[in-house]
Amino acid sequence: MKDNKLLNYFDLASLSIQDLMKQLGIKQEGFTYQEAADIQSIDGKNEINYGADKPLWKVFIDAFSSPFTLVLIVLACISFLTEYILVNPGEKDATSAVIIILLVLLSGMMSFIQSVRSNRAAQALNQLVEVTSTVKREGTFREIPTENIVLGDIVHLSAGDMIPSDIRLIQTKDLFISQTSLTGESYPVEKFANTIITESESETNYDTLAYMGSEVVSGTAEGIVVRTANNTLFGQIAQDLNQEPVKTSFDKGIESTSQLLIRFMMVLAPTVILINGLTKDDWLQALLFGISVAVGLTPEMLPMIVTSNLVKGASTMAKKGTVIRNLNSIQNFGAIDVLCTDKTGTLTQDKIVLQYHLDIDGNENKRVLHHAFLNSYYQTGLKNLMDVAVIEATEKEFEIETFNYFICQIKLEII
Repeated sequence: MKDNKLLNYFDLASLSIQDLMKQLGIKQEGFTYQEAADIQSIDGKNEINYGADKPLWKVFIDAFSSPFTLVLIVLACISFLTEYILVNPGEKDATSAVIIILLVLLSGMMSFIQSVRSNRAAQALNQLVEVTSTVKREGTFREIPTENIVLGDIVHLSAGDMIPSDIRLIQTKDLFISQTSLTGESYPVEKFANTIITESESETNYDTLAYMGSEVVSGTAEGIVVRTANNTLFGQIAQDLNQEPVKTSFDKGIESTSQLLIRFMMVLAPTVILINGLTKDDWLQALLFGISVAVGLTPEMLPMIVTSNLVKGASTMAKKGTVIRNLNSIQNFGAIDVLCTDKTGTLTQDKIVLQYHLDIDGNENKRVLHHAFLNSYYQTGLKNLMDVAVIEATEKEFEIETFNYFICQIKLEII
C-alpha cells in the first residue's frame, strides 16, 4: 500500500480509477487479512479521535476550581488561621471555617457526581452502537467491523449503509447519498463513478467521492477507501470541534462576581483594619475584625444554591433523554430569549413538515394537496423527504379509514 498523503480531494476525485489504484497500490481482489493488519498497525484503527476523556482526578479538581470556590477556600483558611490559631486558647472557634468548607464540599461533590454520571451515560451509549461494513478481503466481500477498515480497502455499499470512510467510487448504480451531517441539506445527492472532474470545487460537491458520516439512501456502489479516521472530512470537522470550548456566560458571570468581591475585600478589609488599629490600638483584634468583614462580604451559600439548581435542571433533562455533560451549559439554555437555527427539522429529526397548501392567490386549496399527493405517491424516482411530508400531511387531513377511498376519488377527479 503506497502513501496517499499528498493526494488532495481534487486529485482523489479527478484521477481515473485505473491511475488511482495504480498510484495507491491497490489490488483488484482486495487485501489479505495479514496485509490489512500490517496497514492498520501503521495507520491505526478507522476511528474518529474525539479527544481523550478527562481522568477522574481532573474531573474532581475541575469541580472545585471555579473562581468563586477558590475565593471561599482562601477565606476559610484565613478564617481558621485567625479564629483558631492566632487567638487565645479559651477563644478558639473554627465554626466559620468549617461551615465554609462544608458548603464548598457539598457544592463541588454535587457537580462532580453529576459530571461522572453524564460521562458514563455517554460512554454507555457509544458502546451500544456497533457498525459493520462490507469489505473485499482475499477476493470475497465480507462483513467486518468498521474500525478495521484500512486505506485501500474495496467497500460495497447498499441502501441503508453508513459510509465508513472517505471513498472514491469505482462502480455505482442509482446511488443516492444523504450528506445531511456534513452540509445540512436534507435532499439526497446522486453520485457517479465515471464523472470527469476538471475543476476544483468544495469537497462535498465531488460526484465521484462519498464521505464518512453520510448515508446511502438508495442504490448500490463499490468504492476504494482513500481516507480513514481523522484524515477524513468528517474527522477534520470533529477535530475542529474538539478545541477548548469558549467560556459560557455563566462562567464569565462567576468570574466577574469573584473579581468584584476580591476588589471589595482588598479595599475594605485593609481600611477596616487600619481604622480599628488606630482608634483602639489593638491590632490583633483589628485584624480579626477586618477578616470577619471580608468573610461577611462573601455569600457562602451562592455556589451551593447555583449548583443545586443546575443539577436539578440536568436531572430533569435526563428524564427526557438528554445527557448534559457540562453543568454550566444549563444556564446558557435558560438564558436564551430567541433561538435561531438553520434547517432545524432536518438536523434534529431528519424530517420536513408540510404546513400549507396554497393556490396562486395564496389561499388554501385542497385541490393543490390532491395533485401534490398524486405526484408524491405515484412517482417512480427517489422518494425524498418532501414526498414523505406531502403524503403524511394528506393522511392527517383525511381520516386514515377513508384514505384508500380518497385515493380513488382523486383518481376519478383527475380523469
